[in-house]
Amino acid sequence: MIVHFILSGETLESISEEINLENPKYLKEFHNTYCAREDFIFDKLIPRKKLLIPDHHKIREYNSKNDAPFKHPKLNPEIRFNPENFSQIYSVINTEIEENELEKKSNILLYTVSVKWIRKEGDFHIFHLFKNNFSDEHGGMMTDLASQSIRSLNPIEVKTDHKGEIANVALTQETISNFGKIKEKLYDLFSDKYAKIYLEEFEFAVLNKDIFNQRMKEDVFIKTYFAALRNGFVNGKSYLQQSIGEENTLISLQQKVESPEYSKEIILHQTDNSLEKDKNFTGEYTVYTENGMVKEIEIQYNISQFGVKNYNFFTVKELS
Repeated sequence: MIVHFILSGETLESISEEINLENPKYLKEFHNTYCAREDFIFDKLIPRKKLLIPDHHKIREYNSKNDAPFKHPKLNPEIRFNPENFSQIYSVINTEIEENELEKKSNILLYTVSVKWIRKEGDFHIFHLFKNNFSDEHGGMMTDLASQSIRSLNPIEVKTDHKGEIANVALTQETISNFGKIKEKLYDLFSDKYAKIYLEEFEFAVLNKDIFNQRMKEDVFIKTYFAALRNGFVNGKSYLQQSIGEENTLISLQQKVESPEYSKEIILHQTDNSLEKDKNFTGEYTVYTENGMVKEIEIQYNISQFGVKNYNFFTVKELS
């Protein structure tokens, strides 16, 4: 038996995880069996009070009962990926806020994305993505140019593996063949000298397959929609990596099922597993149990660096 003095913020669940006790209810049961009456635990833990912790032999005995809540089969689902004949349009809102001691700047970008399954190639799936209906609160010529440039590439072709994770992003052969005409049309619409510089860089990135693939894998919708959601669960958790921010900082995420009480849709909660003080991430995905496709996404994160805080709020919702 070990005597532990409860710290602020600690819970039965967090302490049980630290001592490898699978079911937190046995920590409370053990303590209340052996503690003085004034130290009895009724509900929440009280900081600075004593908590009696079982030794490793007793923990092994408790774990042998195999009745921890996270062992529930529905909290350890095998999320399938069966996108055949899938077609859906989503509304997307991407809010970015930059804040320092002197000022606070924000920008909200709205657009729609059509996701359509096209075919299967071996163990891979091919999707076509159409981005449209862009709206930026600040507007301006360069914003219009960027939006028109993206629309001119529709559809973008996304290849995923059998779990729905990105393997490659490319243009269709038709777009590549017609890019000369696409560029001429953009030049006609935007004749400013800065637009010309933008379009030259745009052409270089588009016609270089490797650069286009890399940049599109960093596109906020593509990397979020085709994230590694369907990794296997063990003890109620699955793990994945995701990149965030303009620097595409890689973070490790832990994913849990919200509740075993689901039927047609599963809600997945994601939290930052690294616990770095300068980063914070939470995410929620709603996916269909039948085919594993995404219904809704809500993500928010912030990154603090060199006295600047960057916040991002990203939502994706089906349009009926």
